[in-house]
Amino acid sequence: MSKVFVLGGTGFLGYYTVKELLRRNYQVKTMALPPLPAEDLLPAEVDCSLGNIFKMKDEEIIKLLDDCDGVIYAAGADERTTPKKPAMKFFYEANVLPTQRLARLAKKAGVKHFVIFNSYFAEFAKRLPQYHLEEQAYPNMRLLQEQVAFAEGDGGMTVCSLRLPYIFGTMPGRMPLWTSFVDPARGQAVYPAPKGGTAMVTVEQVAEAAVGALEKGQHRQTFAICAKNMKFKEFYELIVEALGQQKTTQVPLSNYTDLQPIFENMDQQADEAGLEHGIHLAVSMKLQTEDLYLNPQATMPVLGIKDHDVVAAIRQTLKKCVAGK
Repeated sequence: MSKVFVLGGTGFLGYYTVKELLRRNYQVKTMALPPLPAEDLLPAEVDCSLGNIFKMKDEEIIKLLDDCDGVIYAAGADERTTPKKPAMKFFYEANVLPTQRLARLAKKAGVKHFVIFNSYFAEFAKRLPQYHLEEQAYPNMRLLQEQVAFAEGDGGMTVCSLRLPYIFGTMPGRMPLWTSFVDPARGQAVYPAPKGGTAMVTVEQVAEAAVGALEKGQHRQTFAICAKNMKFKEFYELIVEALGQQKTTQVPLSNYTDLQPIFENMDQQADEAGLEHGIHLAVSMKLQTEDLYLNPQATMPVLGIKDHDVVAAIRQTLKKCVAGK
């Protein structure tokens, strides 16, 4: 394998994936939606074009990919999006159909390895059946995204999927998504945390996993990656620390039972406004009472993911969120 195409190479995950590929002496080609988040974001040796690949004709996409051995799909809509209902249709059109088309055309172009950036909600849809996550739009369509890509690859292209947890790091020109956690804590005397926890990685580890999956992944294989498991309370305390509010903000554990009517009402309000969350808030917040933990040793040695200081990456990320620039 010598040349890899990264869809979304100027986005947060794609940017670090491009850097990791270059570090390993791959040639890299990418396409991303304009504008560039920062001038001179990518090195000159990266063949970067700006535009919407899905507005191109099939023949144009095949020509774009015909000199590539691998494709990394680092694009799509995540669960933070609250689309018009039905959300199932939105995530089908945003995540499933584009992935299926690119996988089909990549195979026609002679691509041999295809890696999808997916979500750990696809993993927990299977691990925690009592939450019926497969009935929720976002996890359901993430699972379908994998399946259609696997089917397109059958008989000629190895397709595997990374199921990604909480990711930390920064990049030029983009504000981390974690501002949505930081801003509600500003100036608050109390910042309640869910009683559960979550798996976490650094963005560098996502990039290492992507290249590892490209090189070592087997067809139809999924990798739920993780480098550290952390309670939400500890994470929220890091947010309070980043804000310099350790002496003024308490982080108690929230009681989901008390809050459930509020979340159900928010879901109802969204419905009345013609909107629908990819995971209904009442379900999403109940899920956060669980330890959504993964085993680092199940994927780190397999994919060649290195040890990184996840807590340091969290602090760096939160510092940028607090600064707002």
